[in-house]
Amino acid sequence: MPAPERLPVECWQPIQSGSERAFDFMAKHGIIGGGSAEGGAVERHMIGFQAAYARRGIKLELGERLALGFQFHIAKSREDGMREAAKHYEENMKMFGELRLVRALTDEQIAAMRDPQLAATTKLPRIEDAVKAGGFLTGTPADIIGQLKAVEKRYPGVDRVVCATPLGTPLDVQLEDLDRFAKEVMPAFRPAKIAAAAQ
Repeated sequence: MPAPERLPVECWQPIQSGSERAFDFMAKHGIIGGGSAEGGAVERHMIGFQAAYARRGIKLELGERLALGFQFHIAKSREDGMREAAKHYEENMKMFGELRLVRALTDEQIAAMRDPQLAATTKLPRIEDAVKAGGFLTGTPADIIGQLKAVEKRYPGVDRVVCATPLGTPLDVQLEDLDRFAKEVMPAFRPAKIAAAAQ
């Protein structure tokens, strides 16, 4: 196997488990944390991650060395975005809920999703809940920029954000969302020189 072209090599690890032991391991080895913002940015884990670095004598701004993950859909309005993306959000939740990557789900809800008789009658988080909590970004590009600017203000150290469409979103919708995100949202977060080059 060839050696990496650039050193040091960045290593990433999810922070969803939120254990102090995991955070200490990550701080010891300089691992970058990745976290889902489902149900809102996982602030408790962000603080634990920051504290692990502090125990090693390294001061981090809240959100530094972390990547926050969001799902998104660009639409004419927030209401249209929620209506258009709801079925894809629900399918994504079924897939990742079992893996405990949807923080808004309780153990009882996860168990009910496995049982066809219970699934239909169990109250599960809705896309409206995820939008309200900040884990699902939707609306116009200006709406999404505003939502991400609020995250940027609350967590000044965050410089990595991962935005993706929910699992099961049709390819043509994904491509349109990603294209619009690149052209209409990302320039609001780039230096002017880079933003101009993207157009």
